[in-house]
Amino acid sequence: MPAENCTVFADFIFSGLSGRQDVQQGLFVLFLQVYGITVIANLGMILLISMDRRLHTPMYYFLSSLSFCDVCYSSTVSPKMLADFLSVQKRIPYNLCALQMYFFGAFGDVACVMLAVMAYDRYVAIRNPLLYTSAMSRSICTQLVTIAYITGLVDSAIHTCCTFRLSFCNSNIINHFFCDIPPLLALSSSDTTINEIVMFTFIGCVVGSSVITLLLSYSYIITTILRMNSAQGRRKAFSTCASHLTAVAIFFGTLLFMYSRPSSSDSLDTDKMASVFYTVVIPMLNPLIYSLRNKEVKGALRKVMGTKLCSR
Repeated sequence: MPAENCTVFADFIFSGLSGRQDVQQGLFVLFLQVYGITVIANLGMILLISMDRRLHTPMYYFLSSLSFCDVCYSSTVSPKMLADFLSVQKRIPYNLCALQMYFFGAFGDVACVMLAVMAYDRYVAIRNPLLYTSAMSRSICTQLVTIAYITGLVDSAIHTCCTFRLSFCNSNIINHFFCDIPPLLALSSSDTTINEIVMFTFIGCVVGSSVITLLLSYSYIITTILRMNSAQGRRKAFSTCASHLTAVAIFFGTLLFMYSRPSSSDSLDTDKMASVFYTVVIPMLNPLIYSLRNKEVKGALRKVMGTKLCSR
C-alpha cells in the first residue's frame, strides 16, 4: 500500500480472550490467582535454593535461573492481560507493543535454551560422576546461562525489528491478548513472506538446537540408566530426570504446536488458547513440577519450615 494511503496508528487494540464482561471478570479472578502462584512459587524456589547449601549444585543453579526466567516471562504478559480484563478497550501503545514482543520472545528463548542446558547437565552428571564438579564448575555454569540470555536477546531483537518494519494500515485490532508475532503478521498490510521465513529459520535454529541437545542427552542418559545393575540406582536416576522430562514435554509440545505452521487468521483463535497455556500456565507449573517430584527440594522446604516453626 502506498505510504500516502496508509493510516498510522498510535496504538493497537487487543481483541482479548472474551468480549463478555461477566466472563472477563471471572477470567480476571482466575488468572490473578495463577499469576500470584507463579510469582510466589518461582521466587520461593529461588529463595529456597539460595538458603539451603545442599542445593548449591549446578542442577539447582540452573533451576534457579529457570525460575527467574519464568517470573520475567510471565510478567511480560500477565499484568497487562489482567488490566485488560477490567478495561473496555484493551489498548497498548505502539512502542510498548514492540517492547512486550521483545521481552516475551527473549525470555521464551532463554527458557527454551535453559531446558536444554539442564538436560546437558544431567548428561554430564551421569557420564562423569567423579569429574562432575570440575566439568560443571561455577564459571562454566555461568557461561552456559550467559549464552542462553545472549541467544534470547539477539534472536528476539531480530524478530521484533523485522515485525515492526511492516505497515499496519488496514486495522489496529490484534486478534490476541498480547503482542506476538503470528497475530501481528496476520494484521499487517505488507508482504510478510520474508518475516515468516525469518521466523521459521531463527525459531527453528533455537528450538531445533535445543531439541537436538535434549534428545542426544537423554538418549545417553536412558541408555546408561538401563545398563545399571542396581534397581534402586535406576529408580533414583529416573526420579532425578522425571521432573525435567515433564517440564520439557509440556513446554516444547506447546511451542512446536504454536510455531510449526504458517500463521493464518483461521488459526489465530486456536493459537490464542494455546498461548494461554504456555504464557500463563507453564511458568506456574515448572516450580510445582520440580518441587513435588524432587526429594531434595521437599527436604529443604521441610527444613526451612521446621526452622521457622521452632524459632516462634
